[in-house]
Amino acid sequence: MHEPLRHLHRQGRPGHGRLRSVPAPDVAALLAELERSEPGRAGHARDAIDRLTGGEPLETLTELTVCEFLWYTLPTQVAGDRGAVAAALGRLLELGGLGRYAALCSSPVTARILRTYERSGEEAGTAACRRALDATGLLPPDLPELRWSSIMGPEELGAHGACSAALELARVCGEPAVDSAAGREALTRRWLTEPRADLGGDSWLHRVRGERLNRWVLGRGAAWRELAQPFEAHLHAPVPAPAGTFLAALRWLLELGRRPGGIPLPQDRDPARPAPDGSRWSDGELEAARELAEGRMGALRRAGRRLVTTREGRRLLGDRDLLWETASAALLAPAPGEDAFRASAREAALMLLAEGAPADRDRVAGVVGRGEGRAREVDAVLADLARRLAAFGLRTGGRLTPAGRSAALAALRSHALRPRTYARAS
Repeated sequence: MHEPLRHLHRQGRPGHGRLRSVPAPDVAALLAELERSEPGRAGHARDAIDRLTGGEPLETLTELTVCEFLWYTLPTQVAGDRGAVAAALGRLLELGGLGRYAALCSSPVTARILRTYERSGEEAGTAACRRALDATGLLPPDLPELRWSSIMGPEELGAHGACSAALELARVCGEPAVDSAAGREALTRRWLTEPRADLGGDSWLHRVRGERLNRWVLGRGAAWRELAQPFEAHLHAPVPAPAGTFLAALRWLLELGRRPGGIPLPQDRDPARPAPDGSRWSDGELEAARELAEGRMGALRRAGRRLVTTREGRRLLGDRDLLWETASAALLAPAPGEDAFRASAREAALMLLAEGAPADRDRVAGVVGRGEGRAREVDAVLADLARRLAAFGLRTGGRLTPAGRSAALAALRSHALRPRTYARAS
């Protein structure tokens, strides 16, 4: 089965920004006019416009919503002669003075995509749709501050629609900045982060983050909600890096990896090789730090029989806040092929540790649920988490250090704010 279309399988309708300076004509009046002049098209037009607008005025339309209807909704959810439906919708939009949108209905791109669905099936059609949407330049790009979800809640859907409308308006007004990826990113960032009067002084970014945090707290049953609820207030703002030195073993590995020759792989090196300051880490700590740096952080890579620091690793060494954020997020990064149960168990264990409670098998299973018969898996998750915390020097005597609690909060925040995506079938 094909990967679900990004930005198309969404819940609700977007709160798009308006591009028109005057109200659009009444849909009912336009349909009545079409019924008189071209009665054969009126039924198709009525069905199409109802699906497209959901009963809202024509002025709520944007180019992206029209493209999504023509290139995805129409061929996958509307039966019959889809070309005739597109033509009828185009005629209705033309009567309403929406010439740019009407032209999309009869464009070669639309005709080609509809043929692809008909001749090659839905998977090929949705792939053609994705390519065409990307080519429009109307999809707001992912940013470091926000990667868009595949499954959007109402606030994120509104933010996405508003950003797309802003990109469209800039293009219609001839702003050259939107012709480049950097320009589209800058406009999207500004639209997301600036306080907006229509949001009561709030920003779209803050709204989306609040929505994701709330869904993270409420989405997994009563025991989860009880444990997660107190964390919600602490996770709205970024968790700053602690003062002083932190992640010492990781820093040492990254420094060593950027020297000539890099880091010899384990079979070639002395596992007790001292750090520059004369201190030593255990084999297990160094190995766990290396695994996290190489796998989940992308900070080390193999070069023959050596490990060398990547460009990303050098960037992390030069930015202590980014290093802190990336390493903290790695505490909850799923292992390859890991299922949702194990990922949730690791998250629950980290919440328990962050509030100073023991994170044993029974407590974690009680929070996650569905733990019957999976005790060994919970034990494996707990051992893996303990190994990660030890690798970064964040736990001592079974409890998190002050820096460890900060890292736990930073990891939980990163995990709660991640984009919601469709789970792939295993």
